[in-house]
Amino acid sequence: MRRIGMLMMGLLLGGCANWGTQPPQSAGRLDLERYEGTWYELARLPMYFQRRCLESEAHYRLQESGELAVLNRCRTAEGEWIEARGKAWPQEKGRNDRLWVRFDNTFSRLFPFLTKGDYWVLYVDPTYRLALVGSPDRDYLWLLARDPQVSPEQRERLLAVARQRGYDLAPLIWRQPAKTE
Repeated sequence: MRRIGMLMMGLLLGGCANWGTQPPQSAGRLDLERYEGTWYELARLPMYFQRRCLESEAHYRLQESGELAVLNRCRTAEGEWIEARGKAWPQEKGRNDRLWVRFDNTFSRLFPFLTKGDYWVLYVDPTYRLALVGSPDRDYLWLLARDPQVSPEQRERLLAVARQRGYDLAPLIWRQPAKTE
């Protein structure tokens, strides 16, 4: 009886530990042929790997395997381009809005099981011109568009969806022009 009581207490406490931490709603089934191409970052939550980035963009190319080839690049304040190549693939079969992403570098080749990150497409507008991407723990968020600048209405739409999904937008870092000498 004591063991059953301990088990019940453990289940109860375990359930309380996850209280209020439901992952955000993601976009649902994507048309990856429409999603591929170039996306410009309008804003992001702070991320260590992008600490020097002022203007960032992502280029996705659909592969025959169903994976996406990824090229992320950004321009620094000095006008230097920094690039990272990788791939993205579905986290679960039949669901392509929740992806794993892994970038090709020495560390990821040595420890592939440690180096994949969440890439959840949270929202794509019907024209595939605006997108919101984040991580289920809400630590990372990117507001993306097919153009480097959007209308105030489009910007507000992305911000509203991010708020609905439970993201803290206070620390957002907005795209800034870099030197282009």
